[in-house]
Amino acid sequence: MPTHYEPVDSPDSTTVFPYHELTPPTTADVYRARRIVRQHLPRTPLVRSEALSEAYAADVYLKREDVLPTGAFKVRGGITLVSQLEEEFRDRGLIAASTGNHGQSVAYAGREFDVPVVIAVPEDANPAKVEAIERFGARVEHHGADFDEAREWAERQATTEGYRYVHSANEPALVAGVGTAGLEVVEDCPDVDYVCCPVGGGSGAAGYCLTVGELTDAEVIGVQSAAAPGLYHAWRDGHLEPHTSMETFAEGLATRVPFAVTMAVLRERLDRFVLADDADLEAAMRRLLFDEHVVVEGAGAASVAALERLGEEVAGSTVVVQLSGRNLSRAKLVDLVTEA
Repeated sequence: MPTHYEPVDSPDSTTVFPYHELTPPTTADVYRARRIVRQHLPRTPLVRSEALSEAYAADVYLKREDVLPTGAFKVRGGITLVSQLEEEFRDRGLIAASTGNHGQSVAYAGREFDVPVVIAVPEDANPAKVEAIERFGARVEHHGADFDEAREWAERQATTEGYRYVHSANEPALVAGVGTAGLEVVEDCPDVDYVCCPVGGGSGAAGYCLTVGELTDAEVIGVQSAAAPGLYHAWRDGHLEPHTSMETFAEGLATRVPFAVTMAVLRERLDRFVLADDADLEAAMRRLLFDEHVVVEGAGAASVAALERLGEEVAGSTVVVQLSGRNLSRAKLVDLVTEA
């Protein structure tokens, strides 16, 4: 019979279990994670954008995390975490909540290491992401109106059924894994001045803080939707309280609850945090689609939207913008083309 774990006191508004380590990872942990990641995933390219470089009078490079097998950066973390999974959970399996990309990450890693996976998604989850999760062999359960309601269902299932709950951010191994993208940036572009990265749960931005922010003189800038500013307010005001507003179309940024592990890294190391209107996210998606012929989702375009906030400040500098994911719904893609 599998061991059943009860939740323990949590530093934030999410549920954590005794097996969750809440000490943030270090740069050394990211280097250790790379030993695993490079065995299972390809290195992603860093490509100069001629259009964006001309528009901002800067050298602007795109970190193409969208070319990973799941179409998003999070799989780096899933591979790292599941490679270290405790033996007691290998038969019973994993459970996670997701709006799509975290779920794909866990599903892909579960398939790689032959571990069963259940993913809870909101009722209106992006159908393309749900199909991808199922394609990687996971069982999908629809619960709740948003990510946080799906998360609460998954947490209850972890308690009653004995699954290993894969938290979307309070997992040092996950954060260390996604940080391996930052090591690639340091190696490919050591003279970078700015790195812009989207913030949903904060794992990607935390990873860049631990790598580019630690190993270079670059400024690491996080960007979140102004329609879902929960982590921005938590970072700015120094708390871990949920935010009441979460209205963005960009599901990768659609979180109300800040997470203890990633917020600890961001508070210490993130240089700046900006908000972009959803209209700016859509404009950035269209720009990438028509200028670069690259399809990205709303969260994936957030870094490009941040360039509008920085404006003339970046002129003459070297800027890396993370394209964090390509998993755009078919309906949204049609809307972008029609509106253009």
